[in-house]
Amino acid sequence: MGVLLTAERGHVVLLLFPRSNAGDHAELLEELEGFSELAAILHNARKGADSPAAEPRAVASAYVEFARMNPALYEAMFTLKVDLTFAQSDTPAPLHAAFVELRDALAPLAGDRDMKTFTEVVWSALHGLVTFAQAGRLRPAFYDQRLATLLDQLGTARA
Repeated sequence: MGVLLTAERGHVVLLLFPRSNAGDHAELLEELEGFSELAAILHNARKGADSPAAEPRAVASAYVEFARMNPALYEAMFTLKVDLTFAQSDTPAPLHAAFVELRDALAPLAGDRDMKTFTEVVWSALHGLVTFAQAGRLRPAFYDQRLATLLDQLGTARA
């Protein structure tokens, strides 16, 4: 059986169908329009920032807010196990677009660090904050403080 996750009206829907119709898992993930929506939100946040120095905070906040406002969609976007990375030349366009928006916003913080690696680390950290918050593992009142701490550390720490 093949599996397709989708999110509608706040619920994750799991669809099972014969494997012969399943296609490649990467194609299934690409079908989730959430990555296109996330890329557009990150783009708008980056372009709406007052300065390049303000872009990392604007984009990180938009990412976390997207996840908070769309918990079922966010879960569907990130729970399907596929052999796919965000920073590869063959990454499907919606996933690549979201990665590029985050990467471009983080440029002021990266210094001489490898941008793809730096972006993967920041994306992972943001995802961890979102995942723990959605699971009720983090103190809700400290949302802004956690995000500020992460971004402040990224801007000052050098590998």
